[in-house]
Amino acid sequence: MTIRSTPARLRFGAAIALVLASTACAAPEDGRAAPTHDEVTTMQSPVLERFATPVAGIHSGGRISADDLPALRAAGIRHVINLAPAAETPGFDEAASVRAAGMGYDALPIAGAGDLDRDAVVAFDRLLQAADGPTLVHCGSGNRVGALAALRAAWLHGADEEAAVEEGRRWGLRGLEGEVRGRLSRER
Repeated sequence: MTIRSTPARLRFGAAIALVLASTACAAPEDGRAAPTHDEVTTMQSPVLERFATPVAGIHSGGRISADDLPALRAAGIRHVINLAPAAETPGFDEAASVRAAGMGYDALPIAGAGDLDRDAVVAFDRLLQAADGPTLVHCGSGNRVGALAALRAAWLHGADEEAAVEEGRRWGLRGLEGEVRGRLSRER
């Protein structure tokens, strides 16, 4: 059986291909840009299930290990921000390991409640703004990440105490909530 290509069939095939291509590249109807490959990959990756996703492109949570790095990279993570002091993970050079895995890396050591000050919040905000691509922000449990996120919401973005604490919870705030509330009430 021989299939002949006629001009009409070619035009019909080209029209179908054009419709399919334009549909695949279209932005969502709500006006947001279509998600990038990295954003889609990180949304669907099982390795990221143990981390919160408080905002698009940002994942937050607890400690990572060298064994996690290949999966995080494959999941689309392009940058890691570590809030845990190096002393919490002796024997694991996280900076070197993350960079060797092909991801960007920044450290902002927050040892505990005493380090939750305006300078740390401003530094945290700058690191988030400068991160290139999908980012994982972590500490030992995610609690310090959430504390900084709550203080950032209040001090830099004007959220009231309840809204700031709720934002912090989305990022991982638990045990430091009382400390965050105390700092917010003193700063009123």
